[in-house]
Amino acid sequence: KRPPKFKSRKVYKSFTLKQTGYGFYGNQIRIGNYHYKFFKSREIFGIVKTVTVKRDPLGEVYIFIVTDYHEFFYEFMTGETAGFDFGLKTFLMVSDGTQIESPEFFKCSINEVRKAGKSHSTKKLGSNNREKARLNLARKHKKITNQRHDFQFKLANRLTQDYDVLCFEDLNLEGMKRLWGRKISDLGFNEFIKIVEYYASIRNKKVVKIDRFFPSSKTCFECSMVNENLELKDRTWVCESCDTVLDRDLNAAKNIHRVGASALGLGDVRPSTTAVAA
Repeated sequence: KRPPKFKSRKVYKSFTLKQTGYGFYGNQIRIGNYHYKFFKSREIFGIVKTVTVKRDPLGEVYIFIVTDYHEFFYEFMTGETAGFDFGLKTFLMVSDGTQIESPEFFKCSINEVRKAGKSHSTKKLGSNNREKARLNLARKHKKITNQRHDFQFKLANRLTQDYDVLCFEDLNLEGMKRLWGRKISDLGFNEFIKIVEYYASIRNKKVVKIDRFFPSSKTCFECSMVNENLELKDRTWVCESCDTVLDRDLNAAKNIHRVGASALGLGDVRPSTTAVAA
């Protein structure tokens, strides 16, 4: 039999310690029998449950600590509710008419990424130059990721400060990726929703997701008539029932707001109508 082959440390990107095997001593952490210095970005409160060590493609090592401490933000409630429609041209359309544009960070940096990727692919396998090119490419992607995270966290922080109830549509993002590919990934809507839910949980705000099959864009907000002939290219349309001129995204945001508020008993799904005696 052949002797066992030991795997390179480059194969492993992370490991998690759950109960034992670690200890904290100021700005040092003990893992096994070794002590390592680390930069403590914030104080550790509560009982430590898990410690995860991760290494990114640049070789930088991060420590993620999970404790039983729950952070609360004591803020005044605004009494405001809103619906949000996710779009390709506009990142979010708010039911009050506010438009939030997406910087599309990957699209803005695609030429740099392509140049770095081409340089990496032409280097000889196993050479130092190829490793330098790989690190250069990893830096480009990390910069884009950091820019996107900064945008998403600041926006989620602002929205949860302004609104008590935030209504979104439960979108089939995997299906949307098959249609529009890289653009959906660049917007990072699924990750953004998770950040909004995090801020909402610590501020006692609510995030409501409506059914993805609800025709929010096709339903007239004024009279609830459904336009089955509406196509994606139609950005504005006229309701055949009430002759209202509707902006596609704003109409969808208003419908999402109405349905989401109704789920919490804050409003009606459809406009109230007067009952007619038979």
